[in-house]
Amino acid sequence: MTDTTSVPNGWVCLYPQVSRLIEDNSVIEEDRATSQTVTMSLDNRGLAYADGFFTTMGVIDGLILWSDYHYQRLVSHAEALQLNINSEELLAVLQLYAQQLGQGMLKLVVTRAAQNVRGYGYEPSTNGSDCEIWLKAMAMRVSTALQLSLPDGSLVPIQPNASAICLSSQIACLPPSLAGLKSLNRLDNVLASGELQRIKSEPLASNLASTLSEGLLRDMSWQWVEGTMSNVFYQLAEAPLSESKTTSSIHKDDEDYLTTGQWYTPSMAQSGVTGVMRQVIIDALSTTQYPVIIRSLQDEDLPKLTQLFFCNALRGIMPMSSLMLLSGDVVDFESV
Repeated sequence: MTDTTSVPNGWVCLYPQVSRLIEDNSVIEEDRATSQTVTMSLDNRGLAYADGFFTTMGVIDGLILWSDYHYQRLVSHAEALQLNINSEELLAVLQLYAQQLGQGMLKLVVTRAAQNVRGYGYEPSTNGSDCEIWLKAMAMRVSTALQLSLPDGSLVPIQPNASAICLSSQIACLPPSLAGLKSLNRLDNVLASGELQRIKSEPLASNLASTLSEGLLRDMSWQWVEGTMSNVFYQLAEAPLSESKTTSSIHKDDEDYLTTGQWYTPSMAQSGVTGVMRQVIIDALSTTQYPVIIRSLQDEDLPKLTQLFFCNALRGIMPMSSLMLLSGDVVDFESV
């Protein structure tokens, strides 16, 4: 039995694998410590049918950011997809990897185990709920230079102001059993991200190109729902605003950014991903003067936007200074 306290370089299979234990705050594996090569079968159901889900966790100072929310994702997704996961044990293992990583990102992928049933189906038994669990730990800098204090006192990273663009790509509307899940079927986001990258590589008629960081996406019902890799929050001109609010510029000491004025976010009831950071913000503002309101974002709303930010669990809050519409018009958020 060998103590492997260093973070593996590449993917590791957390389950199933040769004997695995937790001792003395170290990840211990038998007969696998000398090899970093992990082989996934071409019959893996995640590869064949996108039968599974994933979550991406930021790590700072050896701790998983928003670990309670990631735990809830493990529980809810395992229930929704009928996968047998010991979420408490899995989170404990992830926390050990986070301690070893120090700072960076953990990406967890869970797929249903191979089935004896031919095709899409899975066995109506315990075996049908068995799963494979894969992890990749990546050392990287997680920006914490600017942080925003939430009403509960916790801190969330906040990125410099950037710009966004409305994309022509659309994401799928899903049945209630799948809507909001971070499933492995992300082809619509892949194509949308490809569109955004093409736009960023082409010269635009404005100075938007140099600061362009995210694209706003519609679903098939023509409602604007989320970004290519993030959820979206917005404010409208007719919504209540504090008299002291005169600019959307974000500063290190601007602790009133989230608590001034009414924020809205689109529903995830038929499309999109119910993101960890989205829920953190909704919960943080739930006891303030202006709790977040779940509200659809329509074409006619876009010219009325006065504030807009995207968010995800790794980058935190990404405030936007402008949004380019499909018409080519630009909505500027510099002042309200």
